Amino acid sequence: MNPSQNPAQNTAQNTVEIQAFFDPATFTVTYLVSDLASKSAAIIDAVLDFDAKSGRTDTRSADAVIAAVREQGLSVEWILETHVHADHLSAAPYIQEKLGGKIAIGAKVPLVQETFKKLFNEDDDFAVDGSQFDVLLKDGDTIELGNLKGTVMETPGHTPACVTYVFGDAAFVGDTLFQPDFGTARCDFPGGDAEKLYTSIHNILELPSETRIFTCHDYLAEGRDEYAWESTVGEQKAKNVHINQNVSQDEFIQMRTEKDKTLEMPVLILPSVQVNMRAGHMPKAEANGISYLKIPVNGV
Repeated sequence: MNPSQNPAQNTAQNTVEIQAFFDPATFTVTYLVSDLASKSAAIIDAVLDFDAKSGRTDTRSADAVIAAVREQGLSVEWILETHVHADHLSAAPYIQEKLGGKIAIGAKVPLVQETFKKLFNEDDDFAVDGSQFDVLLKDGDTIELGNLKGTVMETPGHTPACVTYVFGDAAFVGDTLFQPDFGTARCDFPGGDAEKLYTSIHNILELPSETRIFTCHDYLAEGRDEYAWESTVGEQKAKNVHINQNVSQDEFIQMRTEKDKTLEMPVLILPSVQVNMRAGHMPKAEANGISYLKIPVNGV
């Protein structure tokens, strides 16, 4: 992962610094957000490296973020998830073990847990109340990083439990939006809804035009040579190939529905969801001390 830094003003008194760590294996961007005055920090959408061929995990991506935290003398208060990811495993528990902080996700995560508990035929001891996470965040909740205050926006559509985190002039939108030349998130996962995604994105685009949009992924749109994950509300309104200001709700729903039918499932969806609906923890180890991930045959 290669870190890049982008300082941004929050208010005259507070400064938010944003550092991005891109994982090319999963095309995922992890963010380290900090208040320069207090050195308080949050980590958003951390990656646990996973080799699907061998079933082995690695912490090199998370270790890069941890190293940056320690080098800068930051104190991690929050480990935030924008949603239950289907394309990478979360490193939240590993980071919490090393740095502390509270693991948090949107308050509607039980809707996702209920669906996938059935798919993976989980035991009765798998709770579908979000209790695996330290904090469940509702629309309008405040996240404090020292003197810096962030706001939670519920932005369902890609999943029922997606949230966006807004710190100063920066909005971390998860999979809701991508770069303007790549478009928007898919809506064909269980609980996905193109109409809700349209509404969620328009709520995001009601933020001031200069608000910076930070996405969870970049898949390098055709014709672009470099990965990118930052745009603005104004750029999204004017240029997003799926949902710019000239696209109606009906047009978006039709486009999204037709496009989603052509998409393959993410390579890591089955291991990722099983782990991430547990706040990044592996399933309980069996008698031999090893955790196992299920593959539902003809179940997806």
